[in-house]
Amino acid sequence: MFKGQFKYSIDAKSRISIPAKLRKHISADANDTVVMTKGLSKCIDLYPLNEWQVIEDRLMKLNQFQPDELRFIRMFVQYATEDKMDSQSRILIPQLLIDYAEIEKEVLIIGALRKIEVWNPKIYEDYLSQSPLTYEEIAAKVMAGG
Repeated sequence: MFKGQFKYSIDAKSRISIPAKLRKHISADANDTVVMTKGLSKCIDLYPLNEWQVIEDRLMKLNQFQPDELRFIRMFVQYATEDKMDSQSRILIPQLLIDYAEIEKEVLIIGALRKIEVWNPKIYEDYLSQSPLTYEEIAAKVMAGG
């Protein structure tokens, strides 16, 4: 499971390095390959290939004749792109995703259990500050059923 946060830079060729503390949790089944797509927030979601395959299996079970399900499939998958980490554990981020997440020079890389999120640090800070609830209130609400 991916956890922690790391500040890195995106290089001139639009590559980011996957931090070693996250990289060690990428299963051998992923073959050093990640699939990236638009996150549900203004970030980029990175899934190890084996985790992406679990998501694809769920997507395949959706009814493509039901408009909302088809729309979600299109919106989610159209931005998906696969890349294999190079010898320095870098992946190439497509310009379309860089633009969506408003990535500039710095990136905040966050472990989010089964995926890794890549954020513009300022947008992430804004995202956190926009919550009407405090951290404690969210914890109590989400973890109450425990």
